[in-house]
Amino acid sequence: MRANVKSTALAPFAIRSYRLQWPSDLLTSWAFEVENLVLGWYILTETGSVLLLTLLASLNYAGTLIAPVFGMIGDRIGHRDLLAMMRLAYTALASTIMTLALTGHLAPLNVMIIVSIMGLIRPSDLGVRGALLADIMPAKQLVGAISVSRTTQDTARIAGALTGTGLFALLGIGYAYVAIACLYLIAAVLMLCMSRPSTHHSMADMDDPADELPGSSLLRDLKEGIVYAWSGPGMRAALCVAFLVNLCAFPFTNGLLPYIASEIFHTNQTGLGYLSASFAFGSLIGSITLSLTSGVRIARLMIWATLSWYGMLLVFVAIRTMPVGMLCLVLAGMSQSLSMIAAAVILMRTASARYRGRVMGVRMMVIYGLPIGLLAAGSLIDLIGYGATGSLYAISGLIAMVAIALHWRADLWPAHAPANAG
Repeated sequence: MRANVKSTALAPFAIRSYRLQWPSDLLTSWAFEVENLVLGWYILTETGSVLLLTLLASLNYAGTLIAPVFGMIGDRIGHRDLLAMMRLAYTALASTIMTLALTGHLAPLNVMIIVSIMGLIRPSDLGVRGALLADIMPAKQLVGAISVSRTTQDTARIAGALTGTGLFALLGIGYAYVAIACLYLIAAVLMLCMSRPSTHHSMADMDDPADELPGSSLLRDLKEGIVYAWSGPGMRAALCVAFLVNLCAFPFTNGLLPYIASEIFHTNQTGLGYLSASFAFGSLIGSITLSLTSGVRIARLMIWATLSWYGMLLVFVAIRTMPVGMLCLVLAGMSQSLSMIAAAVILMRTASARYRGRVMGVRMMVIYGLPIGLLAAGSLIDLIGYGATGSLYAISGLIAMVAIALHWRADLWPAHAPANAG
């Protein structure tokens, strides 16, 4: 039994490309988290403006609306090549901030401009990772591969939440960015060391008419990808779930967590770090658990995990003691991880190799539900209070998830349904 568990968890690493992609994704995720902390603290200490701090955070979501474009580019040139270019771009942007800081020319305006550029690229990173995983992994190992890959984000969030601004305080922003740029560079090199997946469709494979203008061809490919992503019932259900949780689940464990820590649990930045790390730790447990499991009915798992997530959110918003709140966040994090991995697996299993990048681009685009949910929650908290707003979000999410499960029951529940394939 122990040998079987070990083989399930480590099986993806038998593939050379995965052995290179996993550490590349890990280094990139760590760099993202450290960079967010360093820049957030820099803007807050330099300007003292919470408004600019929230603006900085919102710039990271700008690229979600153009994520399908990156997916289309990945389908044309190859997801491995696109990911390598993206990580080289991160290196160049981080090196620019590093140079400005070390020469004493860094200013909040410079940071905002560079983050705006970075924000157009970064939201697509996760989607392109998923498409590349589906290219290099056999279908039977996709659940384990995505689960183990998910640990790269979970460990980065735990470390980021617990270390706080320690790197900035210890080294200063200039030398902190030396480390960040090195992480990005190594991640890019690891990508370039990967061989191109055999499933990649080159531009010649896209059947472009000879007399068609390049711009028309690009628009056609983009439109085809978006229509295709919405064509299969399993994919539609997974995309609806992804939008739903970004709209009314993630806001309470993402942008609103500083408010919850300060106003509800009456704790400081250290307490906020513990709350954030609790959610990330639960997510890590979920990722590892799924990587050790085989034969899971993945669509059923998505349904139950999402319902459990909203159930824990309903309990969490009623809690006023820190230890119990942390426990709720651990359990919510576990459910979140299982739900989001299941949705990604459904999309990757169902999508044709030709359209994977664009499908995952549409998946990343639905993240835009998060800033919408955050803005609405902020207004509702002022009107009806935190507890009522949280309960409204959780109950609405439960009802909507039940509606999704019932509407696509024939595609999500039967054991023989493609979305539940082993």
